[in-house]
Amino acid sequence: MVNAWYMNDNDAEDQRSERHLSPKEFVSLDELKQKTGVLYFEIDADNYETEGKLSKIRTDRGYTYSDQLEVSPKTLDNYLAKIKSFFTEHIHSDEEIRFILNGSGYFDVRDNRDKWIRILVQKGDLLILPAGIYHRFTLDHNDYIKVIRLFVGEPVWTPINRPADEHPARVDFLKQYPIEA
Repeated sequence: MVNAWYMNDNDAEDQRSERHLSPKEFVSLDELKQKTGVLYFEIDADNYETEGKLSKIRTDRGYTYSDQLEVSPKTLDNYLAKIKSFFTEHIHSDEEIRFILNGSGYFDVRDNRDKWIRILVQKGDLLILPAGIYHRFTLDHNDYIKVIRLFVGEPVWTPINRPADEHPARVDFLKQYPIEA
């Protein structure tokens, strides 16, 4: 089961640490969906090919392309530069879908008050970030994650760095999840 919480904005703290508020403020899956549109599914990562959940999600949501990516100092060229770029706040014009096969990391998403929510993803978690949501990714202190990335049609990996409030995907996102004062 996924864990999510409001996080601090202490940029001096290691991006790979939990970065809890004090006191800790956790976010339920219902709140996460309501405030951000992020969807979560739990899938058996060891038996996903025969279990059927991933196949059904792919069919229901129209995901026609997938690949795998391992992120670690040993498996990714230009590791430090890539991790830095993943942690730059951005949006995408399409959903970002990640199924965690092994390892762990954090997706940070902005809620409807523009506050950061940190989502710990681990083996068996499938996370769907809606198009237009400000987010970023980092590994945790284990420095390893292996994921399946899913796409509708041809893959688009282009991050659109903040500010991108005029981008059509962001405009559409804000119609569904308007920023509250």
